[in-house]
Amino acid sequence: MFPNNLLEQARGLIADFRDRGLRFVTAESCTGGLVAGCVTEIAGASDIFFGGFVAYDNRAKVTELGVDEGLIREHGAVSPEVARAMASGAMARTGADVSVSVTGIAGPGGGTPEKPVGLVHFAAARRSGGVLDERRVFSGDRSAIRLAAVGAALELARRAATE
Repeated sequence: MFPNNLLEQARGLIADFRDRGLRFVTAESCTGGLVAGCVTEIAGASDIFFGGFVAYDNRAKVTELGVDEGLIREHGAVSPEVARAMASGAMARTGADVSVSVTGIAGPGGGTPEKPVGLVHFAAARRSGGVLDERRVFSGDRSAIRLAAVGAALELARRAATE
């Protein structure tokens, strides 16, 4: 179902979180639950995986994750501000120690010169404090962009757990 490189990343994330006694939660938009799906493809994920939110529509970002509507109006759903709010909201609503969020434009339409197809914003929040965020632009078709985003989200979450 997932490419081997992503499954290896998920295995590494699970091992790191297990070694540190940490729990993990996802808040996903453009990936539509693929990050959670990749992690739960690995046996034993329940040791570290709390669950995930798929907040595809902006209303879900507001109602499920507590993202301020003003942030979405001012910066757009695909922005570092919204990614950070999604990660913080997932953390606030769960008992997880680390959250990761993904919001982007997977295409084929919806891009603009300022926010092209392939633009994805990520954030990882830590219960111990701090939020990491990252901006990436991926190339390829919708599937390629979404899978690349899964890998980047796993990488950021793992970084948040180990820093």
